[in-house]
Amino acid sequence: MNGSFQHALLDFAFFYPLIMSLIWMSGGVIYFLRWERKEPQRVKPPAMGSYPMVTLVVPCHNEGEQVRETIAHLAGQIYPDFEIIAVNDGSTDDTGEQLDQLLEQYPKLRVIHLASNQGKAMGLRAAALASRAEFLVCVDGDALLDSYATQWLVMHMLESPRVAAVTGNPRIRNRSTLLGKLQVGEFSSIIGLIKRAQRVYGRIFTISGVIAGFRKSALHDIGYWNTDMVTEDIDVSWRLQMRHWEIRYEPNALCWILMPETLRGLWKQRLRWAQGGSEVLLRYGLRLMRWRQRRMWPVAAEYLTSLLWSYDMAVIVTLWLLGHMIALPPALRVDSLLPEWHGVVLGVICLLQFLISLLVDRRYETRIGRNYYWMIWYPLVYWILNTATSIVALPKALLKRKGTRAVWVSPDRGVR
Repeated sequence: MNGSFQHALLDFAFFYPLIMSLIWMSGGVIYFLRWERKEPQRVKPPAMGSYPMVTLVVPCHNEGEQVRETIAHLAGQIYPDFEIIAVNDGSTDDTGEQLDQLLEQYPKLRVIHLASNQGKAMGLRAAALASRAEFLVCVDGDALLDSYATQWLVMHMLESPRVAAVTGNPRIRNRSTLLGKLQVGEFSSIIGLIKRAQRVYGRIFTISGVIAGFRKSALHDIGYWNTDMVTEDIDVSWRLQMRHWEIRYEPNALCWILMPETLRGLWKQRLRWAQGGSEVLLRYGLRLMRWRQRRMWPVAAEYLTSLLWSYDMAVIVTLWLLGHMIALPPALRVDSLLPEWHGVVLGVICLLQFLISLLVDRRYETRIGRNYYWMIWYPLVYWILNTATSIVALPKALLKRKGTRAVWVSPDRGVR
């Protein structure tokens, strides 16, 4: 058994990303062949039998620099019947004043002012309760919604009464730095493929908080968004699906977003995402063990395995460092962190994944291929960042006091 512990650690570190990449690629291809291949190339969506009223919801906190552009794109939706509700959630800049000025320019706009920072979930709740429509399309205060996005989202909920939410396809606006370019590839080759694969096997880990459509009766069924979860989008996704509602992914519903382009901003964002995943796993883990929740098992297992992988990597690095300081037994010694043939295999699989995602994703952005030049650096950045944030996030989630309100913290929106 000499060295078996070391081999177990290294084998798990190698086989987990290999197997998950194969699952994501096969799921993405199946999704493309089943649904995307039949659709026209990013043109006007097919006509619907009816066009029910939709409320476009935009919660805002200190969005003075972006809010006018966001409202303009919402008002430009090519959809016959909609209203816009903007929630000024305790902004300390001029967001509230700008929204009030826009009321004269956009008759469909209504504005709700909250006196203090209550958090995104509370802003969404307020807008949903004030809405006059059964269908909501929620975007962030710095996002630009594609003209046809509303119809692409709503058509799924008209197609089936069991569809509670539809997540759209976020696209990166700011690409002036290496981190920005890496995230362009990430959102198509990683996040896009994951959502496609999860749609194929039945449950989606999370809607995209920056662009999603909702059926209000489904939200009412689960009590709307929880205000004490650091990522309200992951939480609402799990609760809807645990109540046996369906969530879908619609890649044609494009939404252009701003993302962090500094390491500090990226760290804070990904740490929040990782903590949100840990929070839902801790809160709903025991309930997921019931047979009635079996369709959620693949999503929960995927996240739990990714968490274990992060700690596995931490143990490997720790043993490597200790091996340079003290004499370790052979079963615990890690001689090198440099990739050998394992790294070559993972590199080839990673490049294949990028190629598949490029072929699928170019339907939505014809010149996206030029960003893949930078993707050779992505595996290193992605694995290090995800490992570190997952390790830090789990104890943060464990130590967080239940019921603590999750309020707005203005993000890094990149270099523009």
